[in-house]
Amino acid sequence: MLHRRLVAFTVAALIAASPSLAQDKKPPLRTGVDGTFAPHAMPKLGGGVEGFQIDLFNEVARRMKREIVIDAVSFSTLIPGMQAGRYDFIAAPTTVTKERAENMLFTAGYIWTSFQFGIKKGSAPIKGWEDLKGKAVAVNKGTPYEKLAKEMGEKHGFTVQVYDTQPDATQAVLSGRAYATLGGNTTIVYAASKNPQFIADLELKETRAHWAAPVPKNNPQLRAELQDALDCMKKDGTIAKLSEKWFGKKPDADDLAVVITPGYGVPGMPGYDPTPHELKCGS
Repeated sequence: MLHRRLVAFTVAALIAASPSLAQDKKPPLRTGVDGTFAPHAMPKLGGGVEGFQIDLFNEVARRMKREIVIDAVSFSTLIPGMQAGRYDFIAAPTTVTKERAENMLFTAGYIWTSFQFGIKKGSAPIKGWEDLKGKAVAVNKGTPYEKLAKEMGEKHGFTVQVYDTQPDATQAVLSGRAYATLGGNTTIVYAASKNPQFIADLELKETRAHWAAPVPKNNPQLRAELQDALDCMKKDGTIAKLSEKWFGKKPDADDLAVVITPGYGVPGMPGYDPTPHELKCGS
C-alpha cells in the first residue's frame, strides 16, 4: 500500500511540477468517411471499415502523434457534422470546388478525381466521344457521370443505360448489354484490378479535380498539420504505395499522390495560402 501511495504521489508531484505533462497529450482527431465507397472505405470481415482513406488517415494521425476516431456514415452528413463541431476534419475523399473552398479550408489534393471509361477486355479502346456512336454507355444513377453521358449521348449518337450502383453498371459492360461504363477513376481502376475481363480505359483529364481534406475555416493550424503529414507521405512514397495497394495501379508522375504543390491548400482556389514553408518530415 505504501508503494502504491508513493507511486501516486510521485506522478502527482511530477504533474504539479510540470503541468505541461498533463497537457501534452492531445485528444483524438474526430473524422468520418462514407463507409460504402469502395475501395476508399468499405465494410471489412469481422466488423469495422477498411480502404484507402482508412489507411491514409491512420498514418496521417500517427505522424501527427494523435489518435484518430473514424466514423462510417453517409457522406451527406459529413460536412454539416464538421461545421457543427462533431468532426475536426473530413477523411472521406472530398472534391475541391470554389463553392466549398469559400466555406472550408482544404489541404492540398492527395489524389486526382476524374471521369473514366471502363470497357470489356478485347473491345476497341475509346479515343474520344465520337467512338461511342451507335453504342450504349452504362452509368450510376444520379451521378455527374450520368449527366455528362446524357449530354454527350445526344451530341454523339449513343444511348445511356442508368443503373442503381456502379457495380451494376460495370456488370452491364461485362454481360455485353453496354459497350462502356463511365464512372470515377479510382472506382473504375479498382474494378479493373478485381476483374481481368474489365479494362480501365480513357480518362477524361479535362474533368480532373483535387480530392483533399477539408477543415473548418477557422482552423488553419490543423490544415497545415494535416497537409504537412500528407506531403511527407508523398515525399517518401507512402501515398503511392497505398494507391497501388487499393487501386491496383502505380501513380503517374503527375499524380497528386506524388506531386507536392506549393503553399497550403489548392492553388487557385479560395483559402489557398501561397506562403512558402519548409517541409520537415520525421519518422
